[in-house]
Parts: sequence; structure tokens; C-alpha cells
Amino acid sequence: MNNCLECNEPIHGRSDKKFCSDACRNAFNNKQNKDASNLMRNINNKLRKNHRILADQKFTEGKAKTTRSKLSAEGFDFEYFTNLKIYKNGAEYRFVYDIGYKFLEEDWILLVRKE
Repeated sequence: MNNCLECNEPIHGRSDKKFCSDACRNAFNNKQNKDASNLMRNINNKLRKNHRILADQKFTEGKAKTTRSKLSAEGFDFEYFTNLKIYKNGAEYRFVYDIGYKFLEEDWILLVRKE
């Protein structure tokens, strides 16, 4: 007989069960999936905030234009993005999940949304 991975109580029922109850299964998975540290939690919060700010811009046909100063005023942190894509023509886009931005001349920024 197996014991529950969370509370170590004996498990009754199917032979391949790992937990004695839904509560133990949820508690075990929550412990496994929680952010490992405050640093990780803070970075994830900044990424979510950046994405929310970009998503609130007025997109037309998957594109929008705004300024760096406007995004900064809304609390956007340009140091945090999820990936960097450099195209063959040299265009450099920084993505926050599915929304990318490219620095243009002066203060302007072009936003694109992946479909």
C-alpha cells in the first residue's frame, strides 16, 4: 500500500493513486508550483504589469504607436521583457509575451501583437 505524497497517510483505492484526497493533491501541487523566491515573484509581477500596459494601447490591425515617455509614465519598465527577436533586416523587437515593441526615431515606439 502506498502513502500520500503530501500527508504520508495510507492511500485507499486505485493502485496508481498518489494522494489520499483532492486537498492533499492541491496542497502538494501548490507547493511545487509556487515561485521559488521573492526575486522571481517580483520579476513575474513586473512582466505582468508591462504586458497589461502594452495590451491597453490602441491596436489597429495588430499594430500601435506610442511614445517611450507615455509608457514610462504608466509604469512600464523597459528592463523587463520575455524575449528579443532580431529580424534579417536588423529590426530588433523586444517581446513581453505576445506583444512586441521596437524603438523608432526620437521618443516613438512601434507595438506589434503576435497573432
